[in-house]
Amino acid sequence: MYKNSRGRPGVVLAAVAVAQFAVALDLSVVNVALPAIRAALGFAPLDLSWVVHVYALTLGGFLLLGGRACDLYGRRRLFVLGLAVFGMCSLAGGLAQAPWQLIAARAGQGLGAAAAAPAALAMLTTTFTEGPQRVRALGVWSGVNAAGGALGVLAGGLLTEYAGWRWVMLINLPIVAVALALVRAGVPAEARPARRERLDVLGAVLATGGVGLLVLGVVRADAQGWGSPATLAMLVAAAMLLAAFVFAESRTPAPLLRLGLLRSRWVAGANVLVFFSTAGQFAAFYFVSLYMQQVLGMGAAATGAAFLPFSVSLVAGTLVATRVTAARTPRASLVPGALLAAAGLAWFAFISPDGGFLTDVLGPCIITGVGVGLVIAPIVAAATTGVAPREAGMASGLMNSSRQLGGCIGLAALATLAAHRTGTATDPAALNDGYALGLVVAAALFVLAAVVAIGLLPRRRAETPDPQPAAPAENRLEGTPS
Repeated sequence: MYKNSRGRPGVVLAAVAVAQFAVALDLSVVNVALPAIRAALGFAPLDLSWVVHVYALTLGGFLLLGGRACDLYGRRRLFVLGLAVFGMCSLAGGLAQAPWQLIAARAGQGLGAAAAAPAALAMLTTTFTEGPQRVRALGVWSGVNAAGGALGVLAGGLLTEYAGWRWVMLINLPIVAVALALVRAGVPAEARPARRERLDVLGAVLATGGVGLLVLGVVRADAQGWGSPATLAMLVAAAMLLAAFVFAESRTPAPLLRLGLLRSRWVAGANVLVFFSTAGQFAAFYFVSLYMQQVLGMGAAATGAAFLPFSVSLVAGTLVATRVTAARTPRASLVPGALLAAAGLAWFAFISPDGGFLTDVLGPCIITGVGVGLVIAPIVAAATTGVAPREAGMASGLMNSSRQLGGCIGLAALATLAAHRTGTATDPAALNDGYALGLVVAAALFVLAAVVAIGLLPRRRAETPDPQPAAPAENRLEGTPS
């Protein structure tokens, strides 16, 4: 059991928020810069998408491993290591002179983020006591996480247009430096265990391979088709590896993911809910961005600026969700938030090729932003409710994996659906129809998330089970009672 040395909670929260902003920013900041990157480095058309996909691949594949490693080797230690790798790879990407160098740097960024992200969330859950205090801290984390993803489009457009594409990578350096300075100022290191558990190597290989192949199969399905032999082979192999992972975890005494953790209705329900809601959210970002650029003819910087109302609305929704969740339970905010986000996306489905930002984007953007804000903060609180401190990293890695897989799979599936509706046509009317269909399905995903919240999440915190076994004596810290 970890020593209850919390350091300076405000500094811990600031460090975690700054780091999570960088991780979320990099999921979207390079998207607008892709044409400039292709021209500068000479990317082949089919290879350019790997600048985006390889980050998602390594981040999604290693999150479970990163989450468990921070439980075994120290959250602060993994947080600092992950940030250092992320920063060095950002520098390497900004200095890249060939396509392979940039792709390798993006893979390294994903690996660093896979260590830093679950460690950051675990640091929050062990620093702040469960209840209103933790809910407020997780509300800040969630708001910053969502704002980073939303502002990545704006930052990418502005940096590419006015500073050059290399700055979409180099912008991470000052952010990482600030986060590391905050860690040094007020985040304590955990005491070393008297006898450290061994990392579940077999589970790590199976989970990383299974999730990695799943992400790879999904992100390549848009180019190769869902029914292609290559796609089907990767998805079948992923399913086999993940099934083997579940079997292995049920047999090992020190698993990468303890399956008993999923007996908690809070943990299980939150992970299912975050999968569906993130799938809808990521797809909505994608379709609305394309609608503004390819149908309304807006430029990259203007499109990024158009997401500011969404970001402001999201922050407002997060503030409300924090108050509601602190006073009641995460469920009280999740259900209305998911339904409000669904209503906003359904309104988006009425976009027109003859429309405009004020008539077709602004209103639904505000409604959707508030709804998403009501969802993202309590999801994190729900996913960590009743989890013992020594498994905080495990629960954080699981939740981050569900978020990453939901966004990746949802975006790929809905993009394929929209492309099928559009066909080979490239005129604004045809594109508009495809994007509208994708937004309707994204709205349905949020309705499904609301159904999950109603059906799986307990009405009261008191109903939360804690199926946590006692820690073996040899795994406790010296001088620390269990």
